[in-house]
Amino acid sequence: MASVKFEKAQRWYPGADEPAVPGIDLEINDGEFMVLVGPSGCGKSTTLRMLAGLEEANSGRIFIGDRDVTFMPPKDRDIAMVFQNYALYPHMSVADNMAFALKMGKVPEDQRKERVDKAAQMLGLTEFLDRKPKALSGGQRQRVAMGRAIVRNPQVFCMDEPLSNLDAKMRVQTRADIAKLQSDLGVTTVYVTHDQVEAMTMGDRVAVMKLGVLQQVDTPLKLYDKPQNLFVAGFIGSPQMNLLEGVADEGGAVKVGSYHVPVDKTAEKKMQGKVTVGVRPETWRLVSDNEGGLPILVTVVEELGADSFVYGTSDVEGVPSNVTVRVGGRTHPQKGDTLYVTTDPEHVHVFDTESGERLSA
Repeated sequence: MASVKFEKAQRWYPGADEPAVPGIDLEINDGEFMVLVGPSGCGKSTTLRMLAGLEEANSGRIFIGDRDVTFMPPKDRDIAMVFQNYALYPHMSVADNMAFALKMGKVPEDQRKERVDKAAQMLGLTEFLDRKPKALSGGQRQRVAMGRAIVRNPQVFCMDEPLSNLDAKMRVQTRADIAKLQSDLGVTTVYVTHDQVEAMTMGDRVAVMKLGVLQQVDTPLKLYDKPQNLFVAGFIGSPQMNLLEGVADEGGAVKVGSYHVPVDKTAEKKMQGKVTVGVRPETWRLVSDNEGGLPILVTVVEELGADSFVYGTSDVEGVPSNVTVRVGGRTHPQKGDTLYVTTDPEHVHVFDTESGERLSA
């Protein structure tokens, strides 16, 4: 196995006005599951393809272990790629698909069979080895693509949105399978997705990207609890964080209309003028109308069983059209009700509105 390191790796497509990836610096530890996440066009797939050798790095360097692979052809990098569309040969059996790269590498037939049988057992594919891909479900085809990567015993797995073609239920099951498999194998894995729920549930660490630039690299919980800027705060979390624009007042709170948002002592010392406060849906508290809470007119209630998400609007200036509140599954307000919410200082994230940088601890 091996670590991966990007040193100011840049990719500039011919004819483009600016680089897709201006110059990424990222270290991935040996055996780590690193997820690259961000909206479409943020450069995450380009970064992965530079590592795999499918895109040329115009400048900077890329290392796998101690080897500088920046200008190596893909076949010499000792990586295995898992694609979004499976890329299986329709005329070959599952076993032949999994063994194809080994056959091209002149691996003896008995070793090929041993590796394929072992991978099939890990992936629950033993009974399907003689079938063609068209006789398999989407989830089974994805496992075949995983098996093809596993049998090569690579130093690095590169996975480019491998679950995007699966239905919701199969996606949940398969992401758990991939995470367990990676943990069992201990192979360094770089995984690209636009789905932040996938990123949060699978990665040892997550790298959030925007316009080719890393915004924050951290564990899933730290990204959720302490986003470094407004972009990460709004991107990580489902439903996303409520972001309210307000003005710092002399009492050490943020004034949003007539509602005063309490903030922690660290943020109090740094706040000046316009700031943006972030509140997760689950950290709002319902209060009575005379307790000075933020008024919200309920427009939609999503009942999920164990809890419910209440979406509402507020006529307070600086508050977005939708405010989301998580409440108990059996005690939620109804559409058309007006509710009042507040929160506690330790649950409030404070950001500079202009720079987007975090001000709270």
